[in-house]
Amino acid sequence: MTTAQTTMNDLPDDFEDFESLLAEYEAKSTAKEGEIVEGVIIDIGKDYVTVDIGYKSEGQIPIEEFTTHEGELTVAMQQKVDVYLEAQENEHGQVELSKEKADKLKIWDDINDAVERDELVEGVITGRVKGGLTVDIGVKAFLPGSQVDLRPVRNLEKYISESFQFKVIKFNKRRGNIVLSRRALLEKEREELKRKTLENLEVGQTMPGIVKNITEYGCFVDLGGIDGLLHITDMSWGRVNHPSEMFEVGDEVNVMVLKFDSRSERVSLGLKQVSEDPWLGVRERYRVGDRVNGKVVSLTDYGAFIELEDGIEGLIHISEMSWTKRPKHPSKMVSIGDIVETVILDIDIDNKRISLGMKQVETNPWELLQERYPVGSVVRGKIRNITNFGLFIGIEEGIDGLIHVSDLDWGNRIKNPTEHFQKGDEVEAVVLHIDVEKERFSLGIKQLSRDPWETIEERYPLGSVVEGNVNKILDFGAIVQIDAAIEGLIHISELSYDKVASVTDVVREGDTVRAKVISLIPEERKIGLSMKRLSEEEASEEYSNYLREQRAEQTTTLGEVLAEKLSGIDASALPEGPADEESAPAESTDGSAASE
Repeated sequence: MTTAQTTMNDLPDDFEDFESLLAEYEAKSTAKEGEIVEGVIIDIGKDYVTVDIGYKSEGQIPIEEFTTHEGELTVAMQQKVDVYLEAQENEHGQVELSKEKADKLKIWDDINDAVERDELVEGVITGRVKGGLTVDIGVKAFLPGSQVDLRPVRNLEKYISESFQFKVIKFNKRRGNIVLSRRALLEKEREELKRKTLENLEVGQTMPGIVKNITEYGCFVDLGGIDGLLHITDMSWGRVNHPSEMFEVGDEVNVMVLKFDSRSERVSLGLKQVSEDPWLGVRERYRVGDRVNGKVVSLTDYGAFIELEDGIEGLIHISEMSWTKRPKHPSKMVSIGDIVETVILDIDIDNKRISLGMKQVETNPWELLQERYPVGSVVRGKIRNITNFGLFIGIEEGIDGLIHVSDLDWGNRIKNPTEHFQKGDEVEAVVLHIDVEKERFSLGIKQLSRDPWETIEERYPLGSVVEGNVNKILDFGAIVQIDAAIEGLIHISELSYDKVASVTDVVREGDTVRAKVISLIPEERKIGLSMKRLSEEEASEEYSNYLREQRAEQTTTLGEVLAEKLSGIDASALPEGPADEESAPAESTDGSAASE
């Protein structure tokens, strides 16, 4: 070629074709940084995989990006792969590529497409973080605790490693922020289930369900999109103290629909109604007087409930637990879980009640008491208790006899037993009465001696005069203590001849008075006295004595006068009076008087 300059027009035609082809190739092979491009595996080395993306140089990617966690290779020679172009030329003059970033970008694109199409994504819950859980859906996403289930979940850790479908509720590719919800998906499914369940729901229908929640008053059962309440009273024919005794969350149960309100969508369920009421056959299985064994299932202040069988309970009232003991609480006699032998006392089918007795299993000691201590016999015992109405005397273990205050002494002088007796004192008493039914044992101390009223007529006959102290003033009279056991009444009208406005105008408590017995009614223990009549009688007697004294005085004075008059007269000068037969001298035959 000469020194003349060669122009492009001078080049052969095939060179022009090569130039256009080169330009076209460069245009096609030019990829922008930050984009995903397709490449071909042309070499698999120990540490790197070489990928040709059709650029002027190849790129190398660490082999770890093409292996599993177990170290298995996931690609082969000449396999096409999508890679991310980080730089067209690095410091070594090579294309810088990444398989991981390409995969993540593709995932973000897939998620973005799913969000736009309102589709679900699948993922695995990988861990617990503040406020919720982390989920691997190809990229890391966040699942709030409130979006895990339809109801709040206390133990979120139980979901770790579980796979679920999720709805994307928040997506920001630029910030790398994805928020998921499982609850939204469940709500949608639940609404569809609910619609189908409500279409077929009927009262009296028995259907399966799953226990979703447990409370003190019952548990909520998922019937399929709608929850029904199984109340504690409808769980069993027997006693249920707490629903947790019968169920755990997640249990499957067959329940009966008892009530259903379509407007409020409230459903009441029953479990015991699925089986027959055990009370329907009680009359055939139990009779009054039967001895039955049962387990103590509950204690109250008034007794113990005994389970005879599932759904059948009886009550032992605290008064039916022992013949002799008086427990303050049933727990002093039995404990929950004890197996006890009882006797059926009463059956009330209408109110579903059975009355039981423990003490009836043993012989009633009160029945033996009548044989051991007949009425009228004398017993000895120590005072166990003292009250204002009497003394309790220990006769046998658990059996006390009562000496009423009115039976302590005939005169009823003991008003406060504590002033005369002490606990532990040994006393003797007479058996007055035994009431087996009411379990009462009556004793008396005063009956050890004869009733003073039996001899009242002999000791204080009508008209006799008594003396005593006034121990009580009443509006209508005064009570006089005649002796230790006898009191008499002086009525206000018998106090004085004068009109008495007030009893205290005549007598006061503590005064010693004398009175006349004017009435006597031994059978009513009444004796009437009169000061007025005694004073009347005494006044009359004094007057009589006065008259006698006066007459005696007058007689003595007349005699003295006559004697004085006669003292000066010669007796011989007095004329002789006629002689009586005794004093006249006897005449002799000759008419002369006989000499003495």
